Amino acid sequence: MTAIDSGIDTLASVAGLSVTLADGVLSVIIDRPDSLNSVTTGVLAGIADAMEAAAGDSRVRVVRLGGSGRGFSSGAGISADDAADGVPTEIIVEANRAIRAIVALPRPVVAVVQGPAAGVGVSLALACDLVVASDKAFFLLAFTKIGLMPDGGASALVAAAVGRTRAMRLALLAERLSAADALDWGLISAVYPAEEFDAEVDKLLAALLAGPAGAFAKTKHAVNAATLTELDAALDREYVGQSILLNAHDFREGTRAFQERRSANFTDA
Repeated sequence: MTAIDSGIDTLASVAGLSVTLADGVLSVIIDRPDSLNSVTTGVLAGIADAMEAAAGDSRVRVVRLGGSGRGFSSGAGISADDAADGVPTEIIVEANRAIRAIVALPRPVVAVVQGPAAGVGVSLALACDLVVASDKAFFLLAFTKIGLMPDGGASALVAAAVGRTRAMRLALLAERLSAADALDWGLISAVYPAEEFDAEVDKLLAALLAGPAGAFAKTKHAVNAATLTELDAALDREYVGQSILLNAHDFREGTRAFQERRSANFTDA
């Protein structure tokens, strides 16, 4: 792997994010394994920057988005104190930019999910064109457990993949969805045994590298245009709704309850 240090080469180094280019594959890896790759404002901005830069770099033919260690991403680790400082709003802005950049990129983007994907981590994965998972992976929209709503375009991305009824189930009940069930529902593209996962990912990337870049770009644009017509509006709605919820009592109570390992007492209407 060759570290990107200058176009794609002008990208600045970002703490907690590894961006490398080798043989046509741009690897964008969230590298915060101690927190199961929770994302910060800087990490999300770095992902967006990498995707935007890749769009104009002819060396990039395929993008791999993943996480280091045993998880894909546990989402944005935020607290009530962060909300008081305005931090989560900045995170939402950069998450939305990253999602838009992934969808707009005229190259196939593969989400490589070897373990947990939660919160906005689910949104990042589903914004990709192909989502491949280890049989040890799971997907979790845990927002309502702390008094929040799904963001990062999840309200559009999940529904586009699995339909309204199942999207409501995942979003309202915050149920953990195994990789096998995610495949059965149509949420993801493929599931492989953990011991075969890396080899299968390599095969997929090789197939995409050998394919027709121009046809891939036109196909991606056409499918997204037909199925993600509500994505931009969803991102805007989520920003407004989440900004309100982040300043509400239920979020403060939900985060405290999570930290104290007890059931939350939600009271907001």
